[in-house]
Amino acid sequence: MSSQHNPTSPFANGPAANDAAEGIPIPSRFGEPLATLLPIPTVGKPLPSTSGPTPDEAEDYSDTFYGQVGGHETFKKMIHVFYQGIAADPVLRAMYAEEDLGPAEHRMLMFIEQYWGGPRTYLEERGHPRLRMRHMPFAVTPEARDRWLVAMRKGVDSVELSPMHEATLWDYMERAAASLVNAASVPSQAL
Repeated sequence: MSSQHNPTSPFANGPAANDAAEGIPIPSRFGEPLATLLPIPTVGKPLPSTSGPTPDEAEDYSDTFYGQVGGHETFKKMIHVFYQGIAADPVLRAMYAEEDLGPAEHRMLMFIEQYWGGPRTYLEERGHPRLRMRHMPFAVTPEARDRWLVAMRKGVDSVELSPMHEATLWDYMERAAASLVNAASVPSQAL
């Protein structure tokens, strides 16, 4: 095969420059034009930004768990109540070097909103969550996991979700908490 440029090739300038520009539909292996199978906007409105809606357009989350349970205000209340529990628990509070838990609360809110279908702010500001990596510096024992779940239970209960939404959310919280355990229990001291 020659590595020279072949101007008579149908893809000499790429498929978009030749076929799409001339209005010739690009066939897919399914027999339909790709434009029918993949409605990718090529002109007009740009793809949605992950930085959230512009002031003149509100993002619609109604088809996500996030939107179904009340969106930002629901998650904000849940995470705030959860962090009140963190502040009151000496074992969990010791894992936070910051005097002010506000930044940690904000990070958790961004993460949990994004996870459940809300704004992708966490990804934009902090990158991939990498939960296990971010928690490795801390000894997350089964006892710490249980204390975390007690605080989170209060947060979840505070927002009074429907039974289906509550069960779905709580299942995730239990699995996430269990996945972060990275240290054995501290043995009781002999008397």
